[in-house]
Amino acid sequence: MHTRPTPRLGGIAMFLGVVIAIAVASQISWFRLVFAEPGKVWAILGAAFIIVAIGVADDIWDLDWLTKLAGQIIAAGLLAWQGVQIVSLPIGGLTIGSSGMSLAITILAVVLVMNAINFIDGLDGLVAGVALIANGVFFVYSYLLAQDTSPTDYFNLASLITAVLIGACAGFLPINFHPAKLFMGDAGALLVGLLMATSAIAVTGQVDPAQLGRSQLLPAFLPILLPFAILVVPLLDFSLAVIRRLRAGKSPFSADRKHLHHRLLDMGHSHLQAVLIFYAWTAVISIGCLLFFVLDPYWLAFVFLGVGILVCTAVTLAPLSPLKRREIRAQTADAGTLEADLTAGDDPLDAAADEPEER
Repeated sequence: MHTRPTPRLGGIAMFLGVVIAIAVASQISWFRLVFAEPGKVWAILGAAFIIVAIGVADDIWDLDWLTKLAGQIIAAGLLAWQGVQIVSLPIGGLTIGSSGMSLAITILAVVLVMNAINFIDGLDGLVAGVALIANGVFFVYSYLLAQDTSPTDYFNLASLITAVLIGACAGFLPINFHPAKLFMGDAGALLVGLLMATSAIAVTGQVDPAQLGRSQLLPAFLPILLPFAILVVPLLDFSLAVIRRLRAGKSPFSADRKHLHHRLLDMGHSHLQAVLIFYAWTAVISIGCLLFFVLDPYWLAFVFLGVGILVCTAVTLAPLSPLKRREIRAQTADAGTLEADLTAGDDPLDAAADEPEER
């Protein structure tokens, strides 16, 4: 959506920040249990390097979707191979059928989250802000969960990864907020998705909340619900985009201008308003789910969710007043008239719309 050339290799800086933060953490005694299994840490760093390299290559040379997908599968496979995988589901400690199935489900989950995050990367500050909010909520959850599971040691792999990612996004957001001076590009968006998936898997696949002190019905499902809650906006956009493109006979990775953030702009929201609406939806859904783990009775969490969803819906649909709808119809009619008057040949507007999105 930018109108002037903007550097888009900010993902390299985010990756360096992540590496330095983990290197510093390795020298702190609090994290001794995290680094007691160095293979997992090296796998995370190796997967991050692979995905950043693929992202940088795509930002420079515009790789085809098959090459990008292959790189994502290799990175996710490295994680799963070194033990960062979903080995059980937090529903009564249900164990996944076999090691091969566990590997496949983990790879699928990581690739899905990476692409979901990458798909919403179309407005200044959108991914960095959404990830900052979502991971802030997930950090609180993982910390509270650690208090129940290991009261003498609150420092676990999920909390460390989440904290490092929060730092990377917080450091990047000021120069990425509208008007952006630097884009994270595919390298940064895929890195954010990879680390979010990794932290969620580190909690979801290894904890059985049925054994916790807060073992009521809703908290027992939080390790499954919360990762989806913090990713509700990216996953919704990803699902709609895949369905839309497959129905049109296109590759699910082909670019178009029908993402949720594009639709918000077309409705009449400004660039900043569209980004803030994404922030609001992410905060309401993720914080609302977290409150089921924190609050008792549950109805307070339901009240927060209900009020928050109503407010977000009202703000999202605010431009669709009768007057605004007439303005949009008039603009559409004018555009149609202009298109009818164009002579045969390539329309520069159409050519621009067909170009892959720059992030």
